[in-house]
Amino acid sequence: MKRVLVTGAAGVIGIKTIKYLLSEGKYEITALDLRNKSNYKKLKKYRRRINIIYGDINDKVLIEALVKDQDYIIHLASVLPPIADIKKGLSDNIEYLGTENIIKAINFYNPECFLVYASSSTIYGEKEKVSIKTKANLTENDYYSNTKLKTEELIEKRIKNFTIIRLPLILCNPASGAFMYNIKKNLIVEAITDNDAAYLFANSLNNTEELNKKVWNAGGGKQLTASYREILANVLEIYGFSFKYLLTRIFIDKNFYVGIYEDSDKLNEIIDYRSDSLSSYYMRLKRTSKNRVLARVFAKPFIFFLRSKEK
Repeated sequence: MKRVLVTGAAGVIGIKTIKYLLSEGKYEITALDLRNKSNYKKLKKYRRRINIIYGDINDKVLIEALVKDQDYIIHLASVLPPIADIKKGLSDNIEYLGTENIIKAINFYNPECFLVYASSSTIYGEKEKVSIKTKANLTENDYYSNTKLKTEELIEKRIKNFTIIRLPLILCNPASGAFMYNIKKNLIVEAITDNDAAYLFANSLNNTEELNKKVWNAGGGKQLTASYREILANVLEIYGFSFKYLLTRIFIDKNFYVGIYEDSDKLNEIIDYRSDSLSSYYMRLKRTSKNRVLARVFAKPFIFFLRSKEK
């Protein structure tokens, strides 16, 4: 049985990646994440089926002990915006240095281990259409994107078995805290759902020969392409108002850059990960947001403003 380590395992993609890996029934799974009440609650239900380790990817001794026995590592651990962009050095200290620990452990103990790294489309900057050939366009204060790009370069230079997957806007339940509000409203975006992203990462392990030593864009295709204004209005209509939305729209730079991938079909041809659409995403969100009546009432002025600008 092959062994796989998932970092950031309690995150919105991590927990679903574990579900998909378990459904294949051919992996011994180790989940790594920080110990807190939320992560403990999410991972507790899997404690009889996977190995759960609570710890920090900056703990060199822990990472060495975990990496030496793995066939694969799905590296999802990250500090997300807007928190990542509030304090300079935060992303570097956690994601870049944590990845460096993983790479050192791979090279010293387990050089055949295959690393799957979750990067971001934000490294392209504010561009309407992008492909892998598009050069990065970063601003000095976009700490999140700068860290992603530096981490990509580190991986490409230092290990021999890897793939890098750049994710766009991830459509998930806003209750998870991972939904991005710091995007310019008029941008046309090609998104991906958390379900499709998780399936992509899990199934990437079945396609390592085709993916190896390459960088990929992982968009959801035409069925998940729309203006961010339209997506945001629908999410507010279904899920309702949240203070994260208000704080982000007022105080945080709109620097989570997303656009349309000209080459995202290439990855889908290999892995066939696309099963969702905007309609199916909205339907799932409705099922989990039935009790948020007051939040939807508070959201109406914001929805009216967004809809009026569409016309």
